[in-house]
Amino acid sequence: MKPIKKSLSILLTCLVLIGAVAGVNQLWSCKADRLPSEVNGKERSISSAERNAAFAAQETEGTQDAEELYESEAERAAELAVTPYENMEQPDELKGRRECLLFKSQFIISYDVVKLCPHYVCWSLTSERAYGKVQRADNFHGDPVMNDRTRVETFDYNGSGYDRGHMCPAGDNKNTTKAMDESFCMTNICPQNHNLNTGLWNDLEMQCRSWAKNYGTIYICCGPIFDNNPPKTIGQRKDLKIAVPDRFFKVVLALGRVPKAIGFIFPNKACSGDMRDYAVSVDNVEKEAKMDFFFQLDDKQENQLEKECSPAAWGI
Repeated sequence: MKPIKKSLSILLTCLVLIGAVAGVNQLWSCKADRLPSEVNGKERSISSAERNAAFAAQETEGTQDAEELYESEAERAAELAVTPYENMEQPDELKGRRECLLFKSQFIISYDVVKLCPHYVCWSLTSERAYGKVQRADNFHGDPVMNDRTRVETFDYNGSGYDRGHMCPAGDNKNTTKAMDESFCMTNICPQNHNLNTGLWNDLEMQCRSWAKNYGTIYICCGPIFDNNPPKTIGQRKDLKIAVPDRFFKVVLALGRVPKAIGFIFPNKACSGDMRDYAVSVDNVEKEAKMDFFFQLDDKQENQLEKECSPAAWGI
């Protein structure tokens, strides 16, 4: 009997050791599964300005420094292939629509040269931008990069009954005089109902500045939605008519300790209630605006964030 007991003891000891090794391997595997998202989360939280600065620095540091930063030439090539304007706030390439991309110093405009309104305007907002010392300019002007056929001037809105409604607001560009001036380019403007412009749209803009102060960098994209075809137009010039949006959207993403996203859709008219009444999921905005937001996130995180709509999570 003793040899049998000894054999059983050895067998049990082997089973315990095998189980311990398997447990360590499983723990390592789970840890490895989390690492990419953690690393990507840190990388994605970088602001547009920081990414642009890092890109410029990489161009001037030389091959030796680059080799220290990257584990392989493939990684280095992939990083250098990313242009300074591929930012988290920018939607995926639009399908079936003519767009003219205009890269301003602190925001990006996808301009519709047919409707003479932006498809969207996107930017990353920081506390520095929102609480800078530059005073509001109130200097609306035609965008010098547009030609005579597509350049909307401030007088084109005269007598229309609509405000010159900012997409990227002047208040989000208070850190530099250049950015403040660019925010008054007419390519950043849509015909907007006065009560909406000075009401809930303005409330949401101020709320975004508060979020930037509380959460760090937030990523914003907004623009018009056209339901009527053909749309209503304004403008007294025969060959230059500006389409009037039926609705406006805005999506906001915060990447921090607890990543979250939220969307809003407002009709282009005086709106009752408060901004919570117009909050929707980012998925809903994508459906209405026919755009793909925050596509740079890994699919699992993107799907989770974009299906949620929780104003309470944002403190509103």
